[in-house]
Amino acid sequence: MMWKRIYALFVARNTEFFRDRSALAWSILLPILIIIVFAFAFTDENPEKFKVAYLVSEDIVTEESNSAFKKFLATRYIQFIPVQVIDRNLKKIKRHQIDLLIDPQTSRYWINQTSPNGYIVEKLLIAAFINAIQAPIQTMVAGDQVRYIDWVIPGVIAMNTMWGALFGIGFVIVRYRKMGVLKRLRATPVKSIEFLTAQIMSRLWLLITVNTLIFIGMDFFFDFRMFGSYLDLFLVFTLGCICLICCGLLIAARISNEEVANGLLNVISWPMMFLSGVWFSLEGAHPWMQKLALALPLTHVTEAAREIMIDGAGLAQVSDHLLVLMGTSVLLLLIGAKIFRWE
Repeated sequence: MMWKRIYALFVARNTEFFRDRSALAWSILLPILIIIVFAFAFTDENPEKFKVAYLVSEDIVTEESNSAFKKFLATRYIQFIPVQVIDRNLKKIKRHQIDLLIDPQTSRYWINQTSPNGYIVEKLLIAAFINAIQAPIQTMVAGDQVRYIDWVIPGVIAMNTMWGALFGIGFVIVRYRKMGVLKRLRATPVKSIEFLTAQIMSRLWLLITVNTLIFIGMDFFFDFRMFGSYLDLFLVFTLGCICLICCGLLIAARISNEEVANGLLNVISWPMMFLSGVWFSLEGAHPWMQKLALALPLTHVTEAAREIMIDGAGLAQVSDHLLVLMGTSVLLLLIGAKIFRWE
């Protein structure tokens, strides 16, 4: 009977899974680790939904302004970030990294008129200063406003590259090893570095093609801003693809179990998705979280792409990101070739 065969396959697969201690451990520990890490990183007794930067100055602030500003500082669900200068933080307002910037001494504040969060925080600021002699003075950030969609699209494309690079290459090699394909290749003159390089090239052209089509399609519908060079942007995403593919190759260099490979790839991909600034800015986050983000390849791909598309930066301005991606790619490829196991 068909249902008996289905049931037999169901029992056999579950038995195989539970007998594999490493796969079982990953399936239990991985979600627990994710919950603990992100609960510690993003949960607080007073969760902050908005980000307001205020200028720290040694000049004397008037009593009325000081009282109104202290009232504003007591507003819940707002993260207040002290800053030393104004000009450097105006770009962060344009790019939705902070929602509002205020100078308590002059009661002048800067917002991005296209920011929904900025609009809400502005209303809270005005309410705090309602009884003050001097009302807060609004100043729009100079230059073109950056829509949220302009800010988030580079990260979306980079994230799509990450998923395709990590899971598209990692499972293939693990499956090759599990099915004995790599064992047969070992009998040929092919070296591990040659095999891994071929895997990188094979996956690279596919990722570039897919993401190029996504970029063209999204640009057609949303007409997002692109002030930099398309060639520079192509180079950034190409290096990003290579680096992320090398991450997947390193994971799959010795593993022969698909469940374990899935767990390790998730350990890499989920922190990158949340900590690389794809969906939201880490401005004002804990310093250790910002340092951790700089160690993730997706952070450098996203930031370099944003600087080219939004700010019109050239290769010289994003050279630090490119150097990190190139150095990481070479290091991971060499380590992967060194520890690569055919069987």
